[in-house]
Amino acid sequence: MKPTLLILAAGMGSRYGGLKQMDELGPDGESIIDYSVFDAIRAGFGKVVFVIREDFAQAFKDRFEPRLKGKIATEYVYQSLDKIPNGFSIPEGREKPWGTGHAMLMAKDAISTPFAIINADDFYGKDAYAQAFEFIQNSKADNEYAMIGYALKNTLSEFGTVSRGVCEADASGNLTKVTERTKIGKEGQGIFFYEGEQKEELTGNEPVSMNFWIFKPEFFKHLEEGFQNFLREKGSEMKSEYYFNIAADQLVKAQKATVKIINTPAKWFGVTYQEDKPDVQAALQSLHEQGLYPNGLWK
Repeated sequence: MKPTLLILAAGMGSRYGGLKQMDELGPDGESIIDYSVFDAIRAGFGKVVFVIREDFAQAFKDRFEPRLKGKIATEYVYQSLDKIPNGFSIPEGREKPWGTGHAMLMAKDAISTPFAIINADDFYGKDAYAQAFEFIQNSKADNEYAMIGYALKNTLSEFGTVSRGVCEADASGNLTKVTERTKIGKEGQGIFFYEGEQKEELTGNEPVSMNFWIFKPEFFKHLEEGFQNFLREKGSEMKSEYYFNIAADQLVKAQKATVKIINTPAKWFGVTYQEDKPDVQAALQSLHEQGLYPNGLWK
């Protein structure tokens, strides 16, 4: 069976100021999602599952269904704050859902094959999908996972801080630790992360998770158990989030799974802030001019 691409597209876009999932950035009005699905199809993926919100579901489907019909199987699942296990409650005043791990859980009944998971607003490059497909084809064990690694310095925004999962690997290239840094930014010639009053410099060469990971369906069971533990410990907090890469990190630490870090020469870029948009448009235009993507992606 062909693998599945899971796209997390339910984000609010609070820093961006709109639904960047559907923003027209390519020379023919393509969104970043268009490039992600295009690259996945030519790598060999057979299905795409979108995690979205019901309040923009119809507009989302109206945009992508005509483009993807007949090219790849599609399915839609919905993330909302109230989709939590029985026995738990939502703290009064909380407005946003529970993070990427929660979003990923929305798709557990829609995925039955090995799958890659990505962000809707990140451009990962053709090579990343090709390497993800190759890993899936060659990996046999249910507890063998992978992530596409990018150098931290190549993933920053000029217009504000970013959140990154900073990764450490052993001599075999397998992940040993993920540390979620929620405020990383440039300062002069240096790169720093900020946590409370703590400030620490990074080299910029650290491999980071840009939320392009490869899992087997069995991972959902661990993710579900982890989410319940998260709700017991932090469910009363107003802004706490459950990250799927932290759940994977727990399995690695318990020696119950391995995560291979796949380094790719593909360039990553994304639209965290509105100010990022012109640079992304220019980068996409350049890729078309180089012949890496056809004019009119779906024509």
